[in-house]
Amino acid sequence: MKIPKRLQPLVDDGLIDAVLSRLMSGKEADVFVVRCGQHIRCAKVYKEAMKRSFKKAAQYQEGRKVRGGRQARAMSKRSNYGRQLEEEVWQNAEVDALSRLAAAGVRVPASYCCVDGVLLMELVSDDEGNVAPQLGAVSMSEEEAIRQYTLMMHYIRLMLCVGLIHGDLSEFNVLVDGNGPVIIDLPQAVNAAANNSAQAMFERDVNNMRRYYGEYAPALRHTNYAKEMWALFEEGNLTPHSVLTGIFEEELQSADVSAVLDEISAAMAEEQERQARIKAGSEAL
Repeated sequence: MKIPKRLQPLVDDGLIDAVLSRLMSGKEADVFVVRCGQHIRCAKVYKEAMKRSFKKAAQYQEGRKVRGGRQARAMSKRSNYGRQLEEEVWQNAEVDALSRLAAAGVRVPASYCCVDGVLLMELVSDDEGNVAPQLGAVSMSEEEAIRQYTLMMHYIRLMLCVGLIHGDLSEFNVLVDGNGPVIIDLPQAVNAAANNSAQAMFERDVNNMRRYYGEYAPALRHTNYAKEMWALFEEGNLTPHSVLTGIFEEELQSADVSAVLDEISAAMAEEQERQARIKAGSEAL
């Protein structure tokens, strides 16, 4: 295929030998299948902020560290330099997250380099060498759903132990190969200790997984790993070896009606987006 403009510099520098196909176009990036020497990999080309459709990006970036006071002021003033820095922070967040999570034992694609807004990374494939499907395109038995759900809760726990929350976890950004789920798409990864929305995002991530796997194993719908893990995290007692039960007794307290309504609105918007993506996928077949 014709080499996309954003990939041409990597071809010129010898990092990419050939662009084989476009894999997907997402809300924050376009992804291409490329050949690097004898290896088939993928190149994630981040879209510019003006072209990204990722909602409330600033909310996800809250709590991320920048290099110094001058950079922070530039970002807050939204100057040209500040917007450039925001792009760097957005892109580097995924590179940093992939590295930290791989070291922690979470299954994520291996990353190789990030140059001029293009991330070269592992192409997750199935046993036949084809691109691994999204979790949302995979049917499974009740037994397999329980196995994968247990594994996902382990990965999410490991993520929280290193202070990271995916922030946009659903069946659309988990791939499934012969060894189970692989978590992808992490430019919006959230700082668990420094973001005011961290708990809500964490619970949404976990409960999205509960909802999906619960379609195949209804008993999973009664688990409450989100609140159990978050309580341990807040107490400073969450470790990679913490014994989790999926059971959590909540204390009765007065409800924050405004917060509840915000969560309901967010959930409704997310469900509408999920249904739209399912419809788009069906029409593409």
